[in-house]
Amino acid sequence: MLIKKPADIPPSDITSKDLYLNRRKFLAGAAIAGTAAATGIGLRELAFPSSLVEANAKIDGIQKSSFNTTEKITPLKDVSNYNNYYEFSTDKYGPAGLAKDFKTRPWTVKIDGLVKKKQELDVETIIKMAAPEERIYRHRCVEGWSIVVPWVGFSLSELIKKADPLGQAKFVEFTTIYDPRQMPGQKLPVLDWPYVEGLRMDEAMHPLCLLCFGMYGEVLPNQDGAPLRIVVPWKYGFKSAKAIVKISFAEKQPVNSWNKAAPKEYGFYSNVNPTVDHPRWSQAKERRLGEFFKRPTLMFNGYDQVASLYNGMDLRKNF
Repeated sequence: MLIKKPADIPPSDITSKDLYLNRRKFLAGAAIAGTAAATGIGLRELAFPSSLVEANAKIDGIQKSSFNTTEKITPLKDVSNYNNYYEFSTDKYGPAGLAKDFKTRPWTVKIDGLVKKKQELDVETIIKMAAPEERIYRHRCVEGWSIVVPWVGFSLSELIKKADPLGQAKFVEFTTIYDPRQMPGQKLPVLDWPYVEGLRMDEAMHPLCLLCFGMYGEVLPNQDGAPLRIVVPWKYGFKSAKAIVKISFAEKQPVNSWNKAAPKEYGFYSNVNPTVDHPRWSQAKERRLGEFFKRPTLMFNGYDQVASLYNGMDLRKNF
């Protein structure tokens, strides 16, 4: 079976976003209304099953962050309907609909490897570890598009400190959920599932690295990585692992999924770098969702605070 990669699909083959969204909204509404009429089940329960966290639920006590960019925020409708989430679909307009009924509760995260406090934590316990902050971050994807999103969470370092890593722990590895019943994309060999990503310890401990459980002041949508994901704003988007179920601490560098699948195209570090092209396209410019013209790509996505992490490194070799 031949599976097209996104770069192989010409723009003429892509359905208009407005047409797609309107059609999906109509079909979803008709299905819900029809089922409710036939069974007597309330519309609210059908739309937001009690086994799930309610969609659009507000997050209380959010604090503003000093890390916020002042750039224009990308509309929620764009961010939540155009997603790289191959566990559901390689079509960027597919995950929003396919992830609608994805169950995010109950949910636990295993902490293991080179730590003093190996444990399995309920996601609600993790979310309550620190006060939530709104972080308005730029987010740059390797295909050349970008967004500005008000993510909600707190520094990943808060969780790492509570795990108490051993001195020989040099890397943090994130493993995401493997559940082909709920994630139809995992039935295809697009990647070696489950999805795995990793960071060097000093990257994971940097205050910009966010443990995220919300966006736009609300609970994280399923198609954007619910219930728990990482946001690493100075790296390309695929480094920000979604739907995490395990965090492991190791001495050796993890083999992350995209690097394993295409090592010449996706390096372990994957820092946003306009001078290092992807083998099949330039990374010098990017297009913000909702905008027509491209803009220059910034080194480290504009987050110069992290430059010292890579002093002395050849960032063309360690791409």
